[in-house]
Amino acid sequence: MYKTRAATPRLRPGPNGLPRGQVTEIQRSRMLAAAVDAVEEVGYARMTVAQVISRARVSRKTFYDVFADREDCFLAAFEQAVSQTRLIAREAYEREGDVWREGVRAALGRLLMFMDEEPGLAKLCVVEALAAGEKVLERRAQLLDEIAAVIDQGRHLTNTTREPPAVTAEGIVGGIFAVLHTRLLDEADEPLTDLLGPLMSMIVLPYLGARAASRELARPAMEVARDRQTRSQTRSRDPLEGLNMRLTYRTVRVLMVIAEHPGASNREIAEGSGIIDQGQISKLLNRLGRLNLVENRGEGQEKGAANAWHLTARGAQVERATRPR
Repeated sequence: MYKTRAATPRLRPGPNGLPRGQVTEIQRSRMLAAAVDAVEEVGYARMTVAQVISRARVSRKTFYDVFADREDCFLAAFEQAVSQTRLIAREAYEREGDVWREGVRAALGRLLMFMDEEPGLAKLCVVEALAAGEKVLERRAQLLDEIAAVIDQGRHLTNTTREPPAVTAEGIVGGIFAVLHTRLLDEADEPLTDLLGPLMSMIVLPYLGARAASRELARPAMEVARDRQTRSQTRSRDPLEGLNMRLTYRTVRVLMVIAEHPGASNREIAEGSGIIDQGQISKLLNRLGRLNLVENRGEGQEKGAANAWHLTARGAQVERATRPR
């Protein structure tokens, strides 16, 4: 006999279903995940509302109840990705205290690692945002200004009698994004983390001079990760330390859904995190359970009841550390 793929369970608000607000949030999350997938596959220029709702398994009416148009949907996905990357970069930067050079290196290294892990989100933010509408371009410009403000702090560390002009940081950020844009379009096999040394050399050159730039080229690309492990022995424990799992976009979403809805079932978590395949969500939850990030307090399928997933103490720490701000 041929097996047919089970349809995605319908979300029904009301006394016997989920609260209407939760249904809307779950549907929104599914559409954002679907938009990221569509953009990665066909690009923003060819992304359609039909592609998004088909992947998210929602109606066209549901889409327009949440988003004004496809640009609005893309902007929401862009904002969500920016929030996640901002948190990652800020935490890496702040671990270095007041040392500008080391903080920038740590943040840049962590962002490059994230882009290697999430090429779809990287392409959305760096490449496809340029093809989106005016609102997205304005938000992108604000993001570049934020990054340039951090880079510009190096201007006050220069050893020369004359500081580089303030526009230097803008040029550096523009150059970095141009390099990343090219690499993401080429889809080369080399990881983006290989660019850490060259990009850091470009950043410090106008502020700290040629010698400092040369030293950046000589440093190992993954030195950031080793430094963080060493420092964790003397600082408060990093909740991500020793976590034998790559935290992808959807993994973070799963942890967020469980944090916001303790006791959620497999189906509810899948709906909230944008994962359509029930086998995939089961495997992911079981793996998170083996890592002691979640625990199932329900009766499970053996007794005919739904699973009820909760975060463990460590799972709550990881969720807080990775939650977009």
